[in-house]
Amino acid sequence: MDVFTDPENLDAFVSGFVWILKLTGASAVCALVIGVLLAAMRVSPVPVLRVFGAAWVNIFRNTPLTLVVFFCYFGLYATLGLSLSQELDVNIYWLGVIGLSTYTAAFVCEAVRSGINTVPTGQAEAARAIGLSFAQTLRIVVLPQAARSVIAPFGSILIALCKNATIVGTIGLVEASSVMKDLLNSYGNAVILIFLVFAGTFAALLIPTGYFFGWLANRLAVKR
Repeated sequence: MDVFTDPENLDAFVSGFVWILKLTGASAVCALVIGVLLAAMRVSPVPVLRVFGAAWVNIFRNTPLTLVVFFCYFGLYATLGLSLSQELDVNIYWLGVIGLSTYTAAFVCEAVRSGINTVPTGQAEAARAIGLSFAQTLRIVVLPQAARSVIAPFGSILIALCKNATIVGTIGLVEASSVMKDLLNSYGNAVILIFLVFAGTFAALLIPTGYFFGWLANRLAVKR
């Protein structure tokens, strides 16, 4: 019997990738917000904020994502009792979002900080000279220009995030990699087909994403 002609297998396949897309979308938004805030801290004139931002980046960039996700489940949920939903799958989903977003925010922060460094310092100095605060300078003058130079890195981070989302399967969410493992256990004679279908689906999602961000980066590039 063909693996993907079975309605139950097909439903599981679709459901697995839907969870991946949900994890990627929510985590991307959260990571973007946290990452921009961390980047602002890293270039802040306040030493405590700079230290906090640097500590976050160094800790999470040098910690395996699997450990971060495990901590969210075994630390926040199993030990501290953090429950974000009465439904187990939804609760695990949000724990996964917490782990993915806190980890990915470190990379978003560094991408944004590199973009900030491309903005001539004279513009920030001019903004401060006319009375804008640090926050206003960052929001009105610096970040809009920095954003145009970090589109391509953001695309790479998003692609990595989508692939990293499969790690949430290790704490019980039945996403794409979990479905693939179950199918491999049930259909040992169709290993190559299963691998090709799942790899092809990821490629169909991520290759156009990479090209889109590359096109957008060229379209919005700052001409110097």
